Amino acid sequence: QVQLVESGGGLVQPGGSLRLSCAASGSIFSILAMAWYRQAPGKQRELVALISNDGSTNYADSVKGRFTISRDNVKNTVFLQMNSLKPEDTAVYYCNAALKTTDWSRPLNSWGQGTQVTVSS
Repeated sequence: QVQLVESGGGLVQPGGSLRLSCAASGSIFSILAMAWYRQAPGKQRELVALISNDGSTNYADSVKGRFTISRDNVKNTVFLQMNSLKPEDTAVYYCNAALKTTDWSRPLNSWGQGTQVTVSS
């Protein structure tokens, strides 16, 4: 019923910037929170940034001051502005949403397909 579609990944040099987008569509009643996770080869998936329905945000220590999460509630879209990128930021970035659908009363977690971010010279 719900689909998350990420875009904006790619190859960038260290110190560069990228902006990721994730649009949620389908039978959405409300979105409780949206987040970005990432997973590098051989590592666990980790939370990068989260934005709640009250607008509060949370960031991994490794990205504080460099990444900014924001949202467009009308379009059900979350963004991740990534500045001062480092090679260690290289990973597949996944969009996540905690939401309620129109035909299911309990909250659900939905995931996007992932978008590759590569930071390299």
